[in-house]
Amino acid sequence: MATLPPAATALVSAAIAARQRGDATGERRLLDDALRAAPDHPQILNARGMRALSDDDLDLALRCFTGAAAADPGQPVLRINQATVHRRRGDDAGERAALEAALAIDRLNFTAQLRMAELHERRGDAVAAALGWSGVVQMATGMTERSPGIEDALVRGRAFLAGHTATMARVLTDELGPAMADLGGGARRISACIDHMLGRRAIYANQCSGLHVPFLPADEFFERAAFPWFADLEAHTDAIRAEALALVASGDAPIRPYVRLDQGTPRNKWSALDNSADWSACFLWEYGVRNDEACDRCPATAAALAAVPQTDIPGKAPTAFFSILRPHAHIPAHTGVTNARTIVHLPLVVPEGCSFRVGGETRAWREGEAFAFDDTIEHEAWNTSNAPRIVLIFDVWNPHLTPDEQRLLRDVFHLTGQGGVAP
Repeated sequence: MATLPPAATALVSAAIAARQRGDATGERRLLDDALRAAPDHPQILNARGMRALSDDDLDLALRCFTGAAAADPGQPVLRINQATVHRRRGDDAGERAALEAALAIDRLNFTAQLRMAELHERRGDAVAAALGWSGVVQMATGMTERSPGIEDALVRGRAFLAGHTATMARVLTDELGPAMADLGGGARRISACIDHMLGRRAIYANQCSGLHVPFLPADEFFERAAFPWFADLEAHTDAIRAEALALVASGDAPIRPYVRLDQGTPRNKWSALDNSADWSACFLWEYGVRNDEACDRCPATAAALAAVPQTDIPGKAPTAFFSILRPHAHIPAHTGVTNARTIVHLPLVVPEGCSFRVGGETRAWREGEAFAFDDTIEHEAWNTSNAPRIVLIFDVWNPHLTPDEQRLLRDVFHLTGQGGVAP
């Protein structure tokens, strides 16, 4: 910025003092005198424009701000001041052009971003306003210290975005509801897509602590059609349930806490369940080894498991167990070992108040209705009831793996000794 001549400097200082004491006439006269001394100086032009804006002399204000911007083209505030005049005039096109010029100088200028979001909202351009307010909210949220004006912008932005999301949800439900209903279960992906677009759910990726097979779909719950043997398994629910209840009631069944941490393990999310009967299990198969005692006491369950295509990797899989979750117990969010497998649940005893989340979808278990999920996607479980919840859990191959891939993976496990299938 050009240096002010001494005479103009004194006049500007006097004009500032006049403004501070509320002497508009004196400020106006002093700034006009300063402009005669330095007619193209951006600081004086901007100050005169601000005085004209306060006087509601919009023509003079715009001329001053335009001259200031021409003299100092790198200052976004001068373009924002132009935009203010255009807004006072109701000239949306002029305001937008001035704000775009400010953003072209500094894309992260908060005031310009805010004014542009307000302009889009005022014009009823909901999509552009949502994008604009999203940027404003993101910028304001990242500020460690916020002025009252920025705090107000944050509140207004969040309110607009919440309203916009609700409106879009209603529109999509009204317009797409019948088509989604016709698709039935096939609409899951589109529903998840819409929920993510509206900010109502996150997208979860595989997190494998063991073997990760690339390029397999990261689906939270697998489609039932991938397991044509589910109906045969479910037909044995009553017999399997009776055997599980008999084991629990016997008092001498091989039931033990599911979580057993090694001594010296630092405190972590599993510590509350360590050696606790809040979550216990009776294993029929564990790491590929059959528990003869449990299977002999549960012949119907053993026969049902023998009829399903469990994973079969010596020393690794299959694993199958009755999972017993006590009243008011919670299994914390966690991920499994490998996406080469799929975990199947056959709910046996499910009181009201039990639920299960995989990724962004939470379901209630329904007795006798099997489902399969990818346990390398974050999942957790709750029993908020006053009675135990019992589920038969076992693993099968990921249905997206071909038989040849399954065979090769068996060889990989055998040749390398790498774990990753047992829970």
